[in-house]
Amino acid sequence: MRTIKDTWDDWIKDATIVRVIRNSGYLLFSNIFSVVQSVLTGRLLGIMGFGIIGTITTFASTLNRLFSFRMNELVVKYYGEAMEKKQPERAAAVIKASLLAESITSIISFGFCAFFASYAAANIADDPTLTPHFILYGTIILANVFMETSTGVLQVNGKFRLEAFITFLGSVCTAAIIVWAYLAKGGLLEIVVAYMAGKFVLGIGTALLGFKELRKTLGKNWLRTPFSYLPPIKELTKFAFSTNISSTIMMLVRDNEVLWVAYFLSPLEAGYARAALAIINFVQLPITPFISTSYPEINRAITQKAWDHVQDLLRKITTISGAWTIGASLGLAIFGKWLLSLYGADFVPAYPTMMIFLIGLGFANIFFWNRPLLLSLKLPMVPYRASLYCGIAKVLLSFLLVPTLGLNTEAWLLSIFFLISISVIVLQGVKEIKKRAQPEQTGASL
Repeated sequence: MRTIKDTWDDWIKDATIVRVIRNSGYLLFSNIFSVVQSVLTGRLLGIMGFGIIGTITTFASTLNRLFSFRMNELVVKYYGEAMEKKQPERAAAVIKASLLAESITSIISFGFCAFFASYAAANIADDPTLTPHFILYGTIILANVFMETSTGVLQVNGKFRLEAFITFLGSVCTAAIIVWAYLAKGGLLEIVVAYMAGKFVLGIGTALLGFKELRKTLGKNWLRTPFSYLPPIKELTKFAFSTNISSTIMMLVRDNEVLWVAYFLSPLEAGYARAALAIINFVQLPITPFISTSYPEINRAITQKAWDHVQDLLRKITTISGAWTIGASLGLAIFGKWLLSLYGADFVPAYPTMMIFLIGLGFANIFFWNRPLLLSLKLPMVPYRASLYCGIAKVLLSFLLVPTLGLNTEAWLLSIFFLISISVIVLQGVKEIKKRAQPEQTGASL
């Protein structure tokens, strides 16, 4: 029987899990100011203003992700695979293709943002005079033109400390402007500028670090590498489109609750939804970095066909995420109303909505690795289909039920979406690992 000491010794001797935890710590520290930003914004703008700023920021992010092919995931998969197999020319060609695609989609995305800003202001924020605010914040799309590709490069090369540093600078910039706005009794425009400035620092800074890292690892002439070194175009295209579609589904179903609530109901309910999700962010914050840090490790182990290592890694990161999520959720159930009151007394009614959201988001937090695992196994269509079918059902039910039954119904629909779709993805991923490991285990026993 294993003792606690045996388990501890096993964990600290596991270089992969130690690396994942260390790198996640860097990214967690870099986001520490997000809590300050959220609280001060809520206290400055009130529940209605909190909903409106959420609508403005989410609208730009939505359009950016709508046209994005999630190049960071493609880079981690194909650039990481090429570097692992000592194929620098292929790695360079992948990066060139990724940068080209990302720059084109960013320009298109900003064009749509500017074009639909007046519609969003009038029909989602319920205030046509906010059109300039939507366009102003939308410029973050252009500032983040090489963000995804550069992030993927930094993650594959293990430069999480650099990624955390630039994220930290962006957070400090945003927090500083928000503190100034709070003391100067500023308003919505100052908050928009604060969030925009942080995104500019993050996007431009990450791109500069990424290009510096590429020059170091691929040489100064890597941009001259011909596209003929690319992996099969059909495979790349399928991966990119599947991740884009999956991202679009998740964006429409999961990451746009504030926009959906504002559309179906009003900025007041949108404020409650954003407040609930902001508090739940306390539970998600320590685990979110694990998505970025564990994906390269999972991909590396699968590339090496180290199936026992893959299963051991998944067990350990699930133990970490499960222990934290369950403990933090209990704390949130007890102290949730008090935490909401930090934003202001008018935020406390968001408590029931928060607890409903927490059911699904907590489940997603525990099994955060579900999608990266399937991408590493070159099965991007599995999470796509699971998200698509469950997402269609969720959106249709939202149109039918939410306008009549209200905010908590939307929260229940989101939680049920997570419970069903992630269960399907996790079960398929575990089944696939066992299936691929079986021939090797059989061969080893002969």
